[in-house]
Amino acid sequence: MQKNILETLMGAVVLIVAGAFLVFAYQGSQMRIEEGYTVSGKFGDVSGIALGSDVRIGGIKVGVVSGLTLDPKTYDAVVSMQIRRDTKLPVDSSAAIVSSGLLGDKFVQLTPGGDDKMLANGGTLQFTQSAVNLEEMIGKFMFSGGGVDKNKDKSGKKPTAAP
Repeated sequence: MQKNILETLMGAVVLIVAGAFLVFAYQGSQMRIEEGYTVSGKFGDVSGIALGSDVRIGGIKVGVVSGLTLDPKTYDAVVSMQIRRDTKLPVDSSAAIVSSGLLGDKFVQLTPGGDDKMLANGGTLQFTQSAVNLEEMIGKFMFSGGGVDKNKDKSGKKPTAAP
């Protein structure tokens, strides 16, 4: 009987420590949905973006990606972003999916426009730029001959057919 109580207490301690670790990890990850308003944008490719990805202006985090859906008519990816209440975006602002380095995480980079009218809750960004797929670009370069036209001679002229 004494052994069962000891095992139960040890199990409870392990569960409490695991719960505390999860709370600490959640708070440290900054994946919380920001208080504020929602805007969305349509992108052709959102590779590398996930729920909770950063939304930044000038490198400063101003929100998070709160939703990813597919437009059934255009097959574009629709990215919903929760933007901080104190960050107002002009209606002509643009969004691009960029990387924080050569192999870094991807995030949504917002560039504020110059219009006096601001985006409201549920507004849509009209100007978007999709993610650049580095692997695809390298593959195209490698398999296209590295940009060398094999139909030209060393002088840069196309060879003519023999008479």
